[in-house]
Amino acid sequence: MIAVTGAAGFIGSNMVAKLNEAGFTDIIVVDEFSRPDKNRNLEGKVFTHQIHRNEFSDWLEKNGEELNAVYHLGARTDTAEMDRRIFDRLNLNYSKTVWELCTRFNIPLIYASSAATYGGGEQGYKDNHDLVYSLKPLNPYGESKNEFDKWVLEQGSTPRFWAGIKFFNVYGPNEYHKGRMASVIYHAFNQVSETGRMKLFRSHRQDYMDGEQLRDFIYVKDVVDVLLFFMKEDVPRGIYNLGTGMARTFNDLVRSVFNAMEKEEHIVYIDTPEDIRDTYQYFTEAEMDKLRSAGYDQSFHSLEEGIHDYVTNFLMHGKYR
Repeated sequence: MIAVTGAAGFIGSNMVAKLNEAGFTDIIVVDEFSRPDKNRNLEGKVFTHQIHRNEFSDWLEKNGEELNAVYHLGARTDTAEMDRRIFDRLNLNYSKTVWELCTRFNIPLIYASSAATYGGGEQGYKDNHDLVYSLKPLNPYGESKNEFDKWVLEQGSTPRFWAGIKFFNVYGPNEYHKGRMASVIYHAFNQVSETGRMKLFRSHRQDYMDGEQLRDFIYVKDVVDVLLFFMKEDVPRGIYNLGTGMARTFNDLVRSVFNAMEKEEHIVYIDTPEDIRDTYQYFTEAEMDKLRSAGYDQSFHSLEEGIHDYVTNFLMHGKYR
Protein backbone atom coordinates (compact mmCIF):
# COMPACT_ATOMS: atom_id res chain seq x y z
CA MET A 1 0.00 0.00 0.00
CA ILE A 2 1.33 3.45 -0.99
CA ALA A 3 0.12 6.85 0.26
CA VAL A 4 0.34 10.00 -1.85
CA THR A 5 -0.30 13.36 -0.18
CA GLY A 6 -1.34 16.24 -2.41
CA ALA A 7 -2.82 13.53 -4.61
CA ALA A 8 -5.43 15.77 -6.25
CA GLY A 9 -2.78 18.34 -7.09
CA PHE A 10 -0.54 18.72 -10.10
CA ILE A 11 2.46 16.50 -9.33
CA GLY A 12 0.50 14.30 -6.93
CA SER A 13 -2.11 13.28 -9.49
CA ASN A 14 0.62 12.59 -12.05
CA MET A 15 2.28 10.39 -9.42
CA VAL A 16 -0.93 8.42 -8.92
CA ALA A 17 -1.16 7.99 -12.72
CA LYS A 18 2.44 6.79 -12.83
CA LEU A 19 1.86 4.31 -10.01
CA ASN A 20 -1.18 2.97 -11.85
CA GLU A 21 0.88 2.60 -15.03
CA ALA A 22 3.49 0.69 -13.01
CA GLY A 23 0.83 -1.72 -11.72
CA PHE A 24 0.15 -0.17 -8.29
CA THR A 25 -3.54 0.23 -7.41
CA ASP A 26 -3.55 -0.13 -3.61
CA ILE A 27 -3.04 3.61 -3.15
CA ILE A 28 -4.17 6.01 -0.42
CA VAL A 29 -4.88 9.45 -1.88
CA VAL A 30 -4.59 12.32 0.60
CA ASP A 31 -5.72 15.90 -0.04
CA GLU A 32 -8.37 18.36 1.11
CA PHE A 33 -10.74 17.57 -1.83
CA SER A 34 -12.71 20.83 -1.58
CA ARG A 35 -12.32 21.97 -5.19
CA PRO A 36 -14.20 20.14 -7.95
CA ASP A 37 -11.83 21.53 -10.62
CA LYS A 38 -8.83 20.11 -8.76
CA ASN A 39 -10.54 16.80 -8.02
CA ARG A 40 -10.87 16.19 -11.75
CA ASN A 41 -7.17 15.34 -11.69
CA LEU A 42 -8.09 12.05 -10.00
CA GLU A 43 -10.76 11.00 -12.48
CA GLY A 44 -9.91 7.65 -14.03
CA LYS A 45 -7.24 6.88 -11.42
CA VAL A 46 -7.39 3.65 -9.43
CA PHE A 47 -6.96 3.89 -5.65
CA THR A 48 -8.38 2.25 -2.55
CA HIS A 49 -8.93 5.04 -0.03
CA GLN A 50 -9.44 8.80 -0.09
CA ILE A 51 -8.43 10.58 3.11
CA HIS A 52 -8.66 14.26 4.02
CA ARG A 53 -5.26 15.72 4.82
CA ASN A 54 -6.43 16.70 8.34
CA GLU A 55 -7.23 13.05 9.07
CA PHE A 56 -4.10 11.51 7.59
CA SER A 57 -2.01 11.49 10.78
CA ASP A 58 -4.79 9.70 12.68
CA TRP A 59 -5.12 7.23 9.82
CA LEU A 60 -1.35 6.64 9.87
CA GLU A 61 -1.44 6.05 13.62
CA LYS A 62 -3.89 3.19 13.07
CA ASN A 63 -2.71 1.81 9.72
CA GLY A 64 0.98 2.69 9.43
CA GLU A 65 2.10 -0.93 9.51
CA GLU A 66 0.24 -1.57 6.24
CA LEU A 67 2.09 1.11 4.24
CA ASN A 68 5.02 0.32 1.97
CA ALA A 69 5.85 3.94 1.08
CA VAL A 70 4.67 7.53 1.47
CA TYR A 71 5.02 10.15 -1.26
CA HIS A 72 4.56 13.41 0.62
CA LEU A 73 3.86 15.84 -2.25
CA GLY A 74 1.17 18.00 -0.66
CA ALA A 75 2.11 21.58 0.26
CA ARG A 76 1.06 25.20 0.02
CA THR A 77 3.06 26.34 -3.01
CA ASP A 78 2.02 29.97 -3.54
CA THR A 79 5.27 31.93 -3.81
CA ALA A 80 3.38 35.23 -3.51
CA GLU A 81 1.79 34.30 -0.14
CA MET A 82 3.55 36.21 2.64
CA ASP A 83 1.77 34.79 5.73
CA ARG A 84 4.42 32.54 7.29
CA ARG A 85 1.86 30.99 9.64
CA ILE A 86 0.22 29.25 6.69
CA PHE A 87 3.50 27.70 5.61
CA ASP A 88 4.43 26.77 9.18
CA ARG A 89 1.18 24.84 9.51
CA LEU A 90 0.79 23.25 6.07
CA ASN A 91 4.41 22.78 4.99
CA LEU A 92 6.75 22.66 7.97
CA ASN A 93 4.79 21.24 10.92
CA TYR A 94 2.60 18.94 8.83
CA SER A 95 5.71 17.49 7.20
CA LYS A 96 7.34 16.94 10.59
CA THR A 97 4.32 14.90 11.66
CA VAL A 98 4.46 12.78 8.51
CA TRP A 99 8.20 12.21 9.02
CA GLU A 100 7.78 11.20 12.67
CA LEU A 101 5.02 8.70 11.85
CA CYS A 102 6.99 7.23 8.95
CA THR A 103 9.94 6.87 11.34
CA ARG A 104 7.80 5.13 13.96
CA PHE A 105 6.35 2.65 11.46
CA ASN A 106 9.56 2.28 9.43
CA ILE A 107 7.89 3.53 6.23
CA PRO A 108 10.05 4.79 3.33
CA LEU A 109 9.34 8.49 2.76
CA ILE A 110 9.90 10.51 -0.40
CA TYR A 111 8.99 14.16 0.13
CA ALA A 112 8.80 17.32 -1.97
CA SER A 113 11.35 20.02 -1.34
CA SER A 114 11.84 22.83 -3.87
CA ALA A 115 14.41 24.73 -5.92
CA ALA A 116 12.91 27.81 -4.24
CA THR A 117 15.20 26.92 -1.33
CA TYR A 118 18.15 28.18 -3.40
CA GLY A 119 16.89 31.76 -3.38
CA GLY A 120 18.70 33.93 -5.92
CA GLY A 121 21.21 31.19 -6.59
CA GLU A 122 24.16 33.13 -5.17
CA GLN A 123 25.60 29.88 -3.82
CA GLY A 124 24.81 27.81 -6.86
CA TYR A 125 22.37 24.92 -7.24
CA LYS A 126 24.27 21.96 -5.82
CA ASP A 127 22.30 19.48 -3.70
CA ASN A 128 25.01 19.27 -1.07
CA HIS A 129 23.67 18.80 2.46
CA ASP A 130 26.21 21.25 3.91
CA LEU A 131 24.85 23.99 1.66
CA VAL A 132 21.31 23.68 3.05
CA TYR A 133 22.16 25.63 6.20
CA SER A 134 23.48 28.69 4.37
CA LEU A 135 20.72 29.05 1.75
CA LYS A 136 18.61 32.22 1.70
CA PRO A 137 15.21 31.61 0.04
CA LEU A 138 13.45 34.65 -1.38
CA ASN A 139 9.94 34.00 0.00
CA PRO A 140 8.14 32.26 2.88
CA TYR A 141 7.32 29.26 0.67
CA GLY A 142 11.00 28.64 -0.05
CA GLU A 143 11.85 29.26 3.60
CA SER A 144 9.35 26.64 4.75
CA LYS A 145 10.84 24.06 2.41
CA ASN A 146 14.38 24.86 3.50
CA GLU A 147 13.46 24.82 7.19
CA PHE A 148 12.09 21.30 6.78
CA ASP A 149 15.21 20.18 4.89
CA LYS A 150 17.35 21.50 7.74
CA TRP A 151 15.18 19.82 10.34
CA VAL A 152 15.38 16.50 8.47
CA LEU A 153 19.18 16.62 8.37
CA GLU A 154 19.27 17.09 12.14
CA GLN A 155 17.16 14.02 12.96
CA GLY A 156 18.80 11.09 14.67
CA SER A 157 15.79 8.84 14.06
CA THR A 158 14.69 8.46 10.45
CA PRO A 159 12.41 6.33 8.28
CA ARG A 160 13.94 3.16 6.83
CA PHE A 161 14.58 5.17 3.66
CA TRP A 162 14.04 8.83 2.90
CA ALA A 163 14.66 11.26 0.07
CA GLY A 164 13.85 14.95 -0.28
CA ILE A 165 13.37 16.08 -3.87
CA LYS A 166 14.09 19.67 -4.91
CA PHE A 167 11.74 20.22 -7.83
CA PHE A 168 12.81 22.88 -10.30
CA ASN A 169 10.28 24.40 -12.76
CA VAL A 170 7.79 21.60 -13.36
CA TYR A 171 5.20 21.81 -16.14
CA GLY A 172 2.72 19.44 -17.70
CA PRO A 173 -0.83 18.03 -17.59
CA ASN A 174 -3.17 18.39 -14.60
CA GLU A 175 -2.24 21.97 -13.69
CA TYR A 176 -5.54 23.47 -14.90
CA HIS A 177 -6.53 24.35 -11.31
CA LYS A 178 -3.35 26.24 -10.37
CA GLY A 179 -4.32 29.70 -11.63
CA ARG A 180 -1.52 32.23 -11.28
CA MET A 181 0.87 29.52 -10.08
CA ALA A 182 0.47 27.34 -13.20
CA SER A 183 3.46 27.02 -15.52
CA VAL A 184 4.33 29.61 -18.14
CA ILE A 185 3.56 26.97 -20.79
CA TYR A 186 -0.02 26.74 -19.57
CA HIS A 187 -0.43 30.53 -19.52
CA ALA A 188 1.24 30.87 -22.92
CA PHE A 189 -1.14 28.38 -24.49
CA ASN A 190 -4.17 30.23 -23.12
CA GLN A 191 -2.89 33.69 -24.09
CA VAL A 192 -1.94 32.64 -27.60
CA SER A 193 -5.31 30.91 -28.03
CA GLU A 194 -7.19 34.01 -26.90
CA THR A 195 -5.07 36.88 -28.27
CA GLY A 196 -2.50 35.43 -30.69
CA ARG A 197 0.35 36.75 -28.56
CA MET A 198 2.20 36.01 -25.29
CA LYS A 199 3.24 38.47 -22.60
CA LEU A 200 6.56 37.84 -20.85
CA PHE A 201 8.10 39.68 -17.94
CA ARG A 202 10.57 42.36 -18.93
CA SER A 203 14.04 42.05 -17.39
CA HIS A 204 14.77 44.53 -14.60
CA ARG A 205 18.46 43.66 -14.55
CA GLN A 206 21.07 44.97 -16.97
CA ASP A 207 22.76 41.57 -17.29
CA TYR A 208 19.63 39.94 -18.79
CA MET A 209 17.80 40.90 -21.96
CA ASP A 210 13.99 40.79 -21.98
CA GLY A 211 12.78 37.21 -22.05
CA GLU A 212 16.30 35.85 -21.61
CA GLN A 213 15.77 34.99 -17.94
CA LEU A 214 16.77 31.35 -17.53
CA ARG A 215 15.04 28.51 -15.71
CA ASP A 216 15.47 24.75 -15.52
CA PHE A 217 12.11 23.54 -16.88
CA ILE A 218 11.31 19.86 -16.37
CA TYR A 219 8.34 17.90 -17.72
CA VAL A 220 6.16 16.32 -15.04
CA LYS A 221 6.36 12.93 -16.77
CA ASP A 222 10.10 12.95 -16.09
CA VAL A 223 9.49 14.03 -12.49
CA VAL A 224 7.26 11.07 -11.66
CA ASP A 225 9.64 8.67 -13.39
CA VAL A 226 12.31 9.82 -10.96
CA LEU A 227 9.95 9.62 -7.98
CA LEU A 228 9.15 6.01 -8.87
CA PHE A 229 12.88 5.29 -9.07
CA PHE A 230 13.22 6.31 -5.43
CA MET A 231 11.08 3.37 -4.36
CA LYS A 232 14.27 1.34 -4.87
CA GLU A 233 15.72 1.26 -1.39
CA ASP A 234 19.30 0.72 -2.52
CA VAL A 235 19.41 4.42 -3.47
CA PRO A 236 21.41 6.54 -0.96
CA ARG A 237 19.27 8.58 1.40
CA GLY A 238 19.41 12.32 1.03
CA ILE A 239 18.23 15.50 -0.63
CA TYR A 240 18.31 15.50 -4.43
CA ASN A 241 17.84 18.07 -7.17
CA LEU A 242 15.29 17.29 -9.85
CA GLY A 243 15.62 19.36 -12.99
CA THR A 244 17.01 18.64 -16.44
CA GLY A 245 20.37 20.20 -15.64
CA MET A 246 20.00 22.59 -18.59
CA ALA A 247 18.59 26.09 -18.13
CA ARG A 248 16.54 27.54 -20.99
CA THR A 249 15.17 31.02 -21.63
CA PHE A 250 11.54 32.07 -21.44
CA ASN A 251 11.88 33.16 -25.06
CA ASP A 252 12.82 29.56 -25.97
CA LEU A 253 9.86 28.29 -24.01
CA VAL A 254 7.31 30.58 -25.63
CA ARG A 255 8.67 29.94 -29.13
CA SER A 256 8.19 26.22 -28.49
CA VAL A 257 4.55 26.86 -27.54
CA PHE A 258 3.96 28.87 -30.72
CA ASN A 259 5.58 26.07 -32.76
CA ALA A 260 3.51 23.36 -31.08
CA MET A 261 0.35 25.35 -31.77
CA GLU A 262 1.52 26.09 -35.33
CA LYS A 263 1.04 29.81 -34.71
CA GLU A 264 3.14 32.79 -35.76
CA GLU A 265 5.40 34.05 -32.98
CA HIS A 266 4.28 37.27 -31.24
CA ILE A 267 5.91 38.08 -27.87
CA VAL A 268 5.20 41.23 -25.86
CA TYR A 269 7.26 42.23 -22.80
CA ILE A 270 5.61 43.73 -19.71
CA ASP A 271 6.92 44.92 -16.35
CA THR A 272 7.31 42.25 -13.66
CA PRO A 273 4.61 42.82 -10.98
CA GLU A 274 5.85 44.81 -8.01
CA ASP A 275 4.81 42.13 -5.49
CA ILE A 276 7.20 39.55 -6.94
CA ARG A 277 9.90 41.73 -8.51
CA ASP A 278 12.28 41.60 -5.53
CA THR A 279 11.95 37.82 -5.19
CA TYR A 280 12.09 36.91 -8.87
CA GLN A 281 14.68 34.28 -9.85
CA TYR A 282 16.60 35.18 -13.03
CA PHE A 283 18.50 31.90 -13.28
CA THR A 284 18.01 28.35 -12.03
CA GLU A 285 19.82 25.24 -13.18
CA ALA A 286 19.93 21.98 -11.28
CA GLU A 287 23.23 20.22 -10.75
CA MET A 288 22.23 16.63 -11.46
CA ASP A 289 25.38 14.63 -10.68
CA LYS A 290 23.99 13.32 -7.40
CA LEU A 291 20.90 11.72 -8.96
CA ARG A 292 22.95 10.25 -11.79
CA SER A 293 25.48 8.86 -9.30
CA ALA A 294 22.58 7.25 -7.41
CA GLY A 295 21.86 5.18 -10.52
CA TYR A 296 19.19 7.12 -12.42
CA ASP A 297 20.16 6.80 -16.09
CA GLN A 298 17.00 7.72 -18.02
CA SER A 299 17.07 10.78 -20.27
CA PHE A 300 14.77 13.77 -19.81
CA HIS A 301 12.48 15.35 -22.38
CA SER A 302 14.03 18.36 -24.05
CA LEU A 303 12.05 21.58 -23.58
CA GLU A 304 10.78 21.31 -27.17
CA GLU A 305 9.76 17.64 -26.77
CA GLY A 306 7.98 18.20 -23.46
CA ILE A 307 6.09 21.26 -24.64
CA HIS A 308 5.03 19.58 -27.87
CA ASP A 309 3.62 16.59 -25.97
CA TYR A 310 1.91 18.78 -23.38
CA VAL A 311 0.36 21.17 -25.89
CA THR A 312 -0.70 18.71 -28.60
CA ASN A 313 -1.83 15.80 -26.42
CA PHE A 314 -3.30 17.61 -23.43
CA LEU A 315 -3.88 21.38 -23.65
CA MET A 316 -5.35 21.38 -27.13
CA HIS A 317 -7.94 18.84 -26.03
CA GLY A 318 -8.42 19.86 -22.40
CA LYS A 319 -7.26 16.40 -21.41
CA TYR A 320 -5.97 15.16 -18.07
CA ARG A 321 -3.36 12.54 -17.44
